[in-house]
Amino acid sequence: MNSPQRSGLGATTPSPRSPSSQPPYLRVSVSDPAKMGTGVQAYISYKVITKTNFPEYDGPEKIVIRRYSDFLWLRERLYEKCKGIFIPPLPEKSTVEKFRFTSEFIEMRCQALDVFVNRIASHNKLNQSEDLRIFLQADEQTMERARFHETGIFNKKPAAFLQMLKDVQSKVSDVVLGKEKPVEESNPEYEKLKNYIMQLEVHVADAQKHAYQLVKRHRELGQSLSDFGQAIKLLGECEGDSLGKALSDLGAKSETLSIRLMGEAHSVLMKFEEPLKDYVRAVQCMKDTMEDRAIAFRCHCELVEAIKFKEIDLKKLRLTRSNKLAEAEHEYEELKADAADAAKRFETIVKHMNEEMTRFQEQKTVDLGLAIHEFATGQAQLAKAMSDAWRSLLPKL
Repeated sequence: MNSPQRSGLGATTPSPRSPSSQPPYLRVSVSDPAKMGTGVQAYISYKVITKTNFPEYDGPEKIVIRRYSDFLWLRERLYEKCKGIFIPPLPEKSTVEKFRFTSEFIEMRCQALDVFVNRIASHNKLNQSEDLRIFLQADEQTMERARFHETGIFNKKPAAFLQMLKDVQSKVSDVVLGKEKPVEESNPEYEKLKNYIMQLEVHVADAQKHAYQLVKRHRELGQSLSDFGQAIKLLGECEGDSLGKALSDLGAKSETLSIRLMGEAHSVLMKFEEPLKDYVRAVQCMKDTMEDRAIAFRCHCELVEAIKFKEIDLKKLRLTRSNKLAEAEHEYEELKADAADAAKRFETIVKHMNEEMTRFQEQKTVDLGLAIHEFATGQAQLAKAMSDAWRSLLPKL
């Protein structure tokens, strides 16, 4: 399902491996949601259509069937590999059984998934991902194998994994008990950025909450007009002549306007409230990236501190001509290499974040500007339709 209210959907972004004879493009659509299975095993599948001239893809068009867990796999893979980049958010997974398969929930989910995958496809770094190519091209069996393939920390040896958990728990305990204060960046510009993101989260969430209240009010007024229309029509049937006709006309007009209100409520939901909700999720993704940056910074600082202690140990071992000197020197070189890698990881995250903030601000301006325009246009058209409808009744009364 193509979503008109987002920027960058289906945008052409260069691939370094694309032929120069034709502008490169990668366009994706998510559509045709269908319920599969029954009971607790039921899920929704989606048709994902890719059109591209990227040479690494198999032909100009490919159609695959995907489910929510496939989209989740793609996001987790990109988040693991692309630190510092704001990976687009996914819609939440409904935990309430009665809402999982309603037509409105499925429509909103389909639209949000379309936005998610197109934001990746229009990103000049993310669209080069091999994981994206697998997601868009692989058959269902290959996709399922990829989804269940163990990656990341769960692929580590059990002993290493348990030690990692102990180290994290120890660090957390030290901070909570006041034994150790978390190391943080001292960067005025970054502090301003963090404050902006925190304020943005509050204000966008507040706007989204009130937008949903507008949807509810439209629906409630639409339902009230429908009920009123039916009651007035029944009253008209009890009357005769001109009064009965006027009451019937009033009831019919009320029912017609109730349908218009219900339609506008759905439009506000899909074109205004949902884009705001998507930006609430996007800000949370930005906060996740900020946490990655903080972890990378602390990791580098801790390694630098460990190097200082190791240098002190080396001086002692050299003075005593200890037989442990060679081993300690090897550990020292490993620490320096790890510190260099940690510094590089941190610098990469900072560089990506700076680029992503520029991209985010530009996209936010376009997306929210379009959403506001759609909302204002819809409200103006609704007000005119209601005014015209009521005015048309006056000569008949």
